[in-house]
Amino acid sequence: MPRYDFTSQRLFVDHDLQAGARFELDRAQANYLLNVLRLGDGDHVLLFNGRDGEWRADLLPSGRKKADLELVSQTRPQPTPSDLIYLFAPLKQARMEYMVQKAVEMGAGVLQPVFTQFTQMRKLNHDRMEAQIIEAAEQCGILSLPVLEKGLPLMGAVERLTDERLLIFCDEGEESQNPLLPLTQAPKGKPLAILVGPEGGFSEDERSALRALPNTLTIPLGPRVLRGDTAAVAALAIVQATLGDWH
Repeated sequence: MPRYDFTSQRLFVDHDLQAGARFELDRAQANYLLNVLRLGDGDHVLLFNGRDGEWRADLLPSGRKKADLELVSQTRPQPTPSDLIYLFAPLKQARMEYMVQKAVEMGAGVLQPVFTQFTQMRKLNHDRMEAQIIEAAEQCGILSLPVLEKGLPLMGAVERLTDERLLIFCDEGEESQNPLLPLTQAPKGKPLAILVGPEGGFSEDERSALRALPNTLTIPLGPRVLRGDTAAVAALAIVQATLGDWH
């Protein structure tokens, strides 16, 4: 049996969800359901708010661009949020949007932008990134929205991690080409953080400072240099498969 209903439209709403609740959709969402998807009276959609699980709701149109939703029943309970922290250097807009979407899909629980010596993008569109998080969650059946933190200097963000959390430092300068060996030998069950740098890489000072930290595991990401958005997918996949919630 499929874990999720992928045939129904899923929608994020900022309302409390409980049986019998009814509320009016905002204009953009009503227009999308009624005029883009051409849903009609009595059609159902799946709703989530990041707190109350997933709910089936009936669509009740009251105009061309106006409709209510009435909640019928819960289809999935709210899961425990992911504890995986993904630290990343901001990228240019299109690649940044891709990276944010893929980090959500791959199970990151916290997205922490960090500014390194070679970070090119210093301004963040927080609202746009939040929209990308919601869009990815809507499309992929995710119920717990990752927390998007404000950008911090690299070492300031790293110093905020707790002592018991294992920081997986993805270093393109690592001599080895195989990330599996250090990951499979790492202690299991620790909370995790993954750090991927900018497309210009880390400076030698940053590398030295990161490697000197306790509870840091340095890994390569294979024999080829990866762009920042590709590195995000590679790092999250290999860590989830060995130490994370794929394991």
